[in-house]
Amino acid sequence: MLALRLLNVVAPAYFLCISLVTFVLQLFLFLPSMREDPSAARLFSPALLHGAFFLFLSTNALGNYVLVIQNSPDDLDACQGTAARRALCPPPSTHFCRVCARVTLRHDHHCFFTGNCIGSRNMRNFILFCLYTSLACLYSMVAGVAYISAVLSISFAHPLAFLTLLPTSISQFFSGAVLGPEMFVILMLYLWFAIGLACAGFCCHQLLLILRGQTRHQVRKGVAVRARPWRKNLQEVFGKRWLLGLLVPMFNVGSDSSKQRDK
Repeated sequence: MLALRLLNVVAPAYFLCISLVTFVLQLFLFLPSMREDPSAARLFSPALLHGAFFLFLSTNALGNYVLVIQNSPDDLDACQGTAARRALCPPPSTHFCRVCARVTLRHDHHCFFTGNCIGSRNMRNFILFCLYTSLACLYSMVAGVAYISAVLSISFAHPLAFLTLLPTSISQFFSGAVLGPEMFVILMLYLWFAIGLACAGFCCHQLLLILRGQTRHQVRKGVAVRARPWRKNLQEVFGKRWLLGLLVPMFNVGSDSSKQRDK
């Protein structure tokens, strides 16, 4: 349990450090390299378009990250305490998290990168957090590849060029052909690639569970759920204003679960 609580502190710090490093690289390396094109129009320069798009992705990723933490799943006080009291709660929809030390409604899983449980209140923000984190990482990887290609005169036309970049760069780094900043960017390329794919896969997996009306906790326990139309399952999580929430980080408004809590 001590290791889990320690991971609950280290993982959010790791995510915030990666976010800070990504922002610094974008601001001080990638954007200045795009400003060197004198033929581009000032209004629609590559640096301006790149900066605006990256700001949109990072704002949504960090905004939904904060909302996941703020909008914790419902803490059911009546279900806390002894095992006899917890036995009164319906197991398919509630779960006692040992890390958070509380019972949550429609518990899905505990996310160590947010240090919080994912349930009925913050599922929508968690999925959007995974989506925009994946897009921000993959977009940063593309910008980093363009930067490395321009600085080191490396062509990525061959499909295996990216796979052989790391071992080749390591040997050139120890020989002095590749400098420290370029080597750091190359290492970040693979980290962005790994995080982007992991978040994309996790987002797709969560969407599939939502379409089925299930949670990861129910799948892990083998709990059968009542079959419902997939549109109703989506609306319960994303609400009726899903398009607005897709563009701007906001709380889960317009959903059936929010209305039930307000009554």
